[in-house]
Amino acid sequence: MNFALILLVLTVVTGLLYAVDVLKFRKLRQAQNGKQPLWVEWGADFFPVILIVFVLRSFIFEPFKIPSGSMIPTLLVGDYILVNKFTYGIRLPVINTKIIPINDPQRGDVMVFRYPEDPSLDYIKRVVGLPGDTIAYQNKQLTINGQPVASHKVGDYLHAERLYYSQEFASRLGNVDYHYLNDEDAPAFIPGVGDFPHRGNCTYNAAGVICKVPEGHYFMMGDNRDNSRDSRAWGFVPEANIVGKAVFIWLNLGDLGRIGTFK
Repeated sequence: MNFALILLVLTVVTGLLYAVDVLKFRKLRQAQNGKQPLWVEWGADFFPVILIVFVLRSFIFEPFKIPSGSMIPTLLVGDYILVNKFTYGIRLPVINTKIIPINDPQRGDVMVFRYPEDPSLDYIKRVVGLPGDTIAYQNKQLTINGQPVASHKVGDYLHAERLYYSQEFASRLGNVDYHYLNDEDAPAFIPGVGDFPHRGNCTYNAAGVICKVPEGHYFMMGDNRDNSRDSRAWGFVPEANIVGKAVFIWLNLGDLGRIGTFK
């Protein structure tokens, strides 16, 4: 369901009802002391509210719910997050065309984007590679432009819903400190690789993958690295697919202590 399109249609329809009433029918009713019809009440009552929601959701902030564990330990299933829609530029709703550039995504950002294989779906991952970068993920060691990304183990992470442990590491990308997970017994090779645009920019082997990020594209990875299907398998995120930057958790009904937090 394209909620942005539905919201746009509702805004236009209620706005037209409101405008037609103001410009024509309101004066006629006042002259005849007539009662306001139901369709006019709906247009007048709902249009301002729908317009505010449309502007806020399209250009400022949009709420999302985390549906999977691919971003554990940063984001958990059931987290409700707010996504900043303007930090990477102002885009027209529905068609997602950028009209005012502001900032570009940076390494370490947690970004929401339209899934390249199915743009009707929104995905969330961490920005690892910028346009022009060479990203190597070999034997679970991340290297950017020939420089290994330093990390150190901080402990073991218990997946309470499945009762197993992953190794938890601390690392830094750009100006962002964050934690990620690796499963010690998971293989290094990348399963389920698709035939994606610019597939020739990537080389796959038993140790993982090496990719050159095309201009205008980004390389994304989940923090739960052995349980995330991301750019390693389905390729690069084009700039046109960007939705916004995740900024903080505003609700988690199972853990109220997570409200207002974000790494």
